[in-house]
Amino acid sequence: MINDDLAVLHPDRNLAMELVRATEAAAIRAVPFIGKGDKNAADKAAVDAMRAFLGTVNFSGRIVIGEGEKDDAPMLFNGEVVGTGNGPSCDIAVDPIDGTSLTAAGRQNAISVIAVSDRGTMLDASEVFYMDKIVTGPEGRGIVDIRQPISENIRALAKAKGKTIDEMVIAVLDRPRHMQLIADIRATGAGTRLLLDGDVAGGIHASRYGSRIDMCVGIGGSPEGIVTTCAVKGLGGFVQGILHPTTPEEAERGIASGLKMDYVYEMDEMVASDNTFFVATGVTDGGLLEGVRRKGPVLKTTSMVIRGLTGTVRIVQAEHQADRWL
Repeated sequence: MINDDLAVLHPDRNLAMELVRATEAAAIRAVPFIGKGDKNAADKAAVDAMRAFLGTVNFSGRIVIGEGEKDDAPMLFNGEVVGTGNGPSCDIAVDPIDGTSLTAAGRQNAISVIAVSDRGTMLDASEVFYMDKIVTGPEGRGIVDIRQPISENIRALAKAKGKTIDEMVIAVLDRPRHMQLIADIRATGAGTRLLLDGDVAGGIHASRYGSRIDMCVGIGGSPEGIVTTCAVKGLGGFVQGILHPTTPEEAERGIASGLKMDYVYEMDEMVASDNTFFVATGVTDGGLLEGVRRKGPVLKTTSMVIRGLTGTVRIVQAEHQADRWL
């Protein structure tokens, strides 16, 4: 007989190992647009490649967080069903390039991302574009709370991690809206890591063991919040989010769709399943992943594959024949 406690560890299908082909394709297709100043062209190339490869995966995937609108096909759109229709039914969040501006400018930290959970478990926050978030590693569980002042959270997390406050590093998107938040962080004696774009990578850094970043905070995209949650579940970390509508009309649309305003969404409310998959491939070099690199006739990609159910993180390096892609 199989011990019930060990049943979840039996060998089974890791869907992320198939999905990584789609993020690799999106990253490779974006390469000709790196540093060329056209973020829309880079995004479209990545979207088209991801869409084509998702169609080959043996699952029935419903896109909860996508790109573009239905009338803009072949863009990925909310509600679209992808895959062969065989296998598990899943919710999907996609960001063919998290950091289109970074890609267009030739800057670091652009990645291609897919996150997956069981069907019906992923919060559809698409009616409200922004979300205030806090992300930490396992030490933050029961210690930090987004309702507390940032100074209290930094002090509490530093104590839990056995660090002095001046050793703490807090990641924040570098935006005018965060001027006071950045000042408050620095007033504690902690340091900041200002992100030009791409707060998914910032959240993953904050939740990984041994990372130089201790916490990721601030207002970023609500889709990125859901994607980050899928990854953090596999890393054992902590996430909270509060939707941040920018107009009364946006708040009304969100309420009409069933979303809660002025409400702290806990991790299991943003993604109500531990059976999550997160896949990211580097587009440009960054602290999380190396970008696509050409070595003679070969394109090299580096990807991260996280499985929530088993808490497994894999770094996947692949070589592709360049003449078949570019």
